[in-house]
Amino acid sequence: MTSPRSPGYRLRQVTFAAMFLPLTACMVGPDFERPDAPILDNWSAGAGLPIDRRTGFTTRSEAVAEWWKLFHDETLNQLVLDAYRQNVGVQAAGVRIYQARAQLGIATGELFPQQQQIVGAYKKEKFATNEPVLNRIRKFIPFDPKITRVEVGFDAGWEIDLWGKIRRNVQSAEANLASNIASYDDALVTLTGDVAATYVTIRELQQLIAIARRNAKLQKENLRIAQLQLKEGTATELDVDEGNIIYNNTLALIPEFQSQLAQAENAMSILLSEPPGAVRARLAKPAGLPKVPATVAIGVPADMLRRRPDIRVAEYEAAAQSAQIGVAKADLYPSFSISGAIGVKASNFADLFSPASVTHLISPGFTWDFLNYGRILNNVRVQDATFEELLLNYRNTVLSAYAEVENGLVAFLKAKQEGLYYAKSVNAARHAVELVVNQYKNGTADFDRVVDVQKDLLNAEKRKLAARADELTDIIAVYKGLAGGWIPPNVEGFAFDSSAERMRERTNWGGLL
Repeated sequence: MTSPRSPGYRLRQVTFAAMFLPLTACMVGPDFERPDAPILDNWSAGAGLPIDRRTGFTTRSEAVAEWWKLFHDETLNQLVLDAYRQNVGVQAAGVRIYQARAQLGIATGELFPQQQQIVGAYKKEKFATNEPVLNRIRKFIPFDPKITRVEVGFDAGWEIDLWGKIRRNVQSAEANLASNIASYDDALVTLTGDVAATYVTIRELQQLIAIARRNAKLQKENLRIAQLQLKEGTATELDVDEGNIIYNNTLALIPEFQSQLAQAENAMSILLSEPPGAVRARLAKPAGLPKVPATVAIGVPADMLRRRPDIRVAEYEAAAQSAQIGVAKADLYPSFSISGAIGVKASNFADLFSPASVTHLISPGFTWDFLNYGRILNNVRVQDATFEELLLNYRNTVLSAYAEVENGLVAFLKAKQEGLYYAKSVNAARHAVELVVNQYKNGTADFDRVVDVQKDLLNAEKRKLAARADELTDIIAVYKGLAGGWIPPNVEGFAFDSSAERMRERTNWGGLL
């Protein structure tokens, strides 16, 4: 049993006291509480239309996480999964999580001895025998000019976390880690919405090209009729010129739409982190727009507050900053520390571990930077003002989230109404074209009437398609606002396999990956 008077026993007593004291000490600074959020009881379209099953919404069940599958489009489903597996931005967000984990490990390590080292040394030295000073000393005190010393020891130093500075820093690092995880989730929400919206744009442009070609074919046939009428003397050159104008104007739309389609396909390639053009093969076969679900579950506003990752990011950022107030306030008080060393020293290896060779040192102390009180206090004020700014940012994030969902709901309902009107307009325009062309053939209508109804038909078909595309993009905006799509079904962990492998090759990450 170690004697109570032995240096090792006393050093252990001081060590245990130093490590236990922070657990019983106070922590300066505020304890974080979740900020109050503005409360919205129910969704309202803001346009005189109720949010219920009559308008295609239900608040009785929460929004679906994998909402894109409601469109029943296998190509879209695969694009979303590929984006989860490949998107570089999501990979970068995942790697930032491991950086935050390592930073939390650094902060937690400050709770233990901050300075520690094992010392081992062997020293052999011979003094010069012709030194005048040494020769005079040797006349009175004989000594061997050859000196040998062997030592092994352990040094350690603690800063006692009396005011909670280190523990507050750990709290800040924990909140920072949570914020990075929420940011990763937010990146998935944004990615999913962008992939779906870009896909709708691609399908819309493919349909626009088909509409332009179909109308150009019709206009070419009417131009042929005008040319025949000119030969027969029942039409004028003006009729043929007008027919050529509208026909070629419609043909000119096709390369314009094709250019926009190529840009949209390249945008999709970027979202999938693939070279430009790589996605074209999967989307080369034109297809119609996905169908809007008959009923869309949106839940209640409280569900959105719980689900949205950007709201959690704002909350965790405020929590991390709240802890920094305590870190700054701790500098207003004295800092207590204990350093110590224990080891053995001898002039030869044989005597190194004898009781007489034991040496130890215990050195308590404190520092108080009271002459810089004004600077430290102003730093506390800086941290407090930054915290207040983040609280206001949290409130603004919640309000913006409400607005995003409300805007999406209103836009969807209005686009749905527009689509109904434009569908009727297209039917009427097609009937008008048929009537006017027959009247022109019979000589009871001028060709400019034919041109006018052809323009009306083209514009009506384009607007009907745009309204349908708007329905889809608006419902995507609703789902994005409700934070659907941040739980990927095919991704384990935060770092993709390729990134994790490179990181393991460079550094020992232990169990963090």
